[in-house]
Amino acid sequence: MKSIWHETKSLSGHPQLPGSIHTEAAVIGGGLSGILTAFYLTQCGIRTIILEARRIGSGQTGGTTAKITAQHGLIYQKLIRTFGENHARLYAAANRQAITEYARLIRSRSIDCEFKETSACLYTCSSDELLQREYTAACRLGILAQLSTETELPFPVQNALYFPHQAQFHPLKFLDAISRELTIYEETPVISVKDHRILTQYGEVTAKHIIFACHSPFLLWPGLYFARLYQSRNYMLALAGAPKLEGMYLGIDPDGHSFRTAGEKLLIGGKGYRTGTIPDNPYQSLQNFAHKYYPTAKTAARWSAQDCISLDGIPLIGRYSMLEPDWYVITGFGKWGMTSSMTAAQIISRMICRKNAPWDHIFTPQRIRLKASWREALKHLSASSKGLAAGLFSPDQRCPHMGCRLVWNPYENTWECPCHGSRFSQQGKILSGPAQTDCCSCKR
Repeated sequence: MKSIWHETKSLSGHPQLPGSIHTEAAVIGGGLSGILTAFYLTQCGIRTIILEARRIGSGQTGGTTAKITAQHGLIYQKLIRTFGENHARLYAAANRQAITEYARLIRSRSIDCEFKETSACLYTCSSDELLQREYTAACRLGILAQLSTETELPFPVQNALYFPHQAQFHPLKFLDAISRELTIYEETPVISVKDHRILTQYGEVTAKHIIFACHSPFLLWPGLYFARLYQSRNYMLALAGAPKLEGMYLGIDPDGHSFRTAGEKLLIGGKGYRTGTIPDNPYQSLQNFAHKYYPTAKTAARWSAQDCISLDGIPLIGRYSMLEPDWYVITGFGKWGMTSSMTAAQIISRMICRKNAPWDHIFTPQRIRLKASWREALKHLSASSKGLAAGLFSPDQRCPHMGCRLVWNPYENTWECPCHGSRFSQQGKILSGPAQTDCCSCKR
């Protein structure tokens, strides 16, 4: 089940690590955030390599809806309430700057990646109270926004909140263009990291700076990221023969959907579910919805993607731990990885080059904001505790990461960890972390 991006773009291959090497900076992970970070570090004259366990763009970057936007759901009313108005304003500024930088980079390097400036719209078909609050919050922060009951969607809405001057693109075409000048080693999974040494089965990499851009950090210590993140799986369809949309849309109702046009296809996404929580046939649900509103359209592709989410809803970008001052981490993007990847790349590259941005402290992994995170922390603790307890009685279905009992997802033909989101094939081969090894006992 390839995404529309993989169906329409094949990326050039890269060699495995040829042996032990020394470098100034090493990025673990070849998704968009890792590639962009390496790109900006290289632009600063810092010798940088990328270590990718599989192929670049094979993770969330290849499964995204590829919206570049500062409109991250109902984010700003929450940020003002839990972090304060100044933090919320800086968060918005960081994401607006990311959009501007994408446009500059694509224009200056003549990258053909279907980049298009457009509006991002939140909509509701029920009560519009939350949208009204988000509109008020956006206005307080100086964000250009407007409310309207008019949309391009094939059903009436109660209200819609538009952010103009956002963007969309083809993520793999962009990734391919900016990765051409970088040193990348594929099919080179990292086994362990200690001090300035990265161990792989093909050799050891010694680096002054180490950046973890591998979606979900795999080390248990330091950082304790397994306790500060959870993962959510989202399902999508690409429809052929459906009317094109000029804007990007996201429903805020519990049964809301995501929409955007990509070339000749209409992309529709549904509700996300915590990884390891198996919904009733999510693809059939999406197809039923599509048939209702686009009866003549045909399903051209379907796929799922996984989001890593921080407990307070803000990405974790910065120094990995106070115990390892030369390690850096990029994770917890939620559903907004394209914009956050650019923000992260600029923050990390500037930190290493001894430059600062005014919003660095907003994203620091060292922050503690119980007011913003305690509810999600309790949910995560509860789900993880249940998974760990179940694992004690199912030794043949335990995740090699921390021993949680794996759950079978029949719609993806995968084993999933409900604690920390690792995924394995039907035969137990690792597909995504934080686990680092196959589940040898998992067979079906």
